[in-house]
Formats: sequence, C-alpha cells, structure tokens
Amino acid sequence: MRIIKDKITINRNYQHKELANGKWFKLSFPSQMANIGSEVFRAINWKNKNNPEYSRLAFERALELLSLTISDGRNKNRLRELTRLNEVLADYFACNNEYGSSDRLWQNYFFAFNYLARAQSHKF
Repeated sequence: MRIIKDKITINRNYQHKELANGKWFKLSFPSQMANIGSEVFRAINWKNKNNPEYSRLAFERALELLSLTISDGRNKNRLRELTRLNEVLADYFACNNEYGSSDRLWQNYFFAFNYLARAQSHKF
C-alpha cells in the first residue's frame, strides 16, 4: 500500500474501496474511530451469536479501516495509540487475549468516539 497525495493506491482487495480511495481521509478522527468501532461491534455481535466466520470478516474490516486511519497523515500524533489499538484488537479477536480485553471494554472505548462524532455532526 502506498500513499499518493492523501490517497491510497489500491493494490489489494479492499472491502471499503471508496473509503480507501480517498473518502476516508475527509472524515474527522472521531468519525474514523466510530466507523472502526462499528465493525468491532459487529465482530463482537457475531462472535456472541456463535458465527466465527462473520465475526472474522467484521474484524478484518475493522483492521482495514484502522490501517487507513494509521496511514492518514493527520493522525501522525496518534500513531502510538493507533498501533497499540491494532495490536490489542488482534490479540482479542485472533490470538490468546493476553491483554485481558472484554466485549464491554471495546464497547466503552468506541462508544466515546461514537458520541463525539455524533456531537460534532450536530454542532451543539
């Protein structure tokens, strides 16, 4: 994946092709994180419904969006948090959960971004 003028040249099969082709970089950071959270919520819901395939697909979409967020130059001061988020999400959904995450932890973490993105869009 290479960045050219704030766009990513698609050299793999993105699930979110339109977002990967530049639209993602127009979203605010809270909106980006809220969208990642939506995929994480889907992954949790499918996991709890004993559908590991759909859970895995939602998790992969969350990682894809997180990768786009990491590559967004506006987020360079947040790279430590974003790369740690990538590590801990992978640990929770694909490894042994050594960090001791829980569904509730992820819901609380991403809910804050949902709230902030919604508040920004309504400009209270």
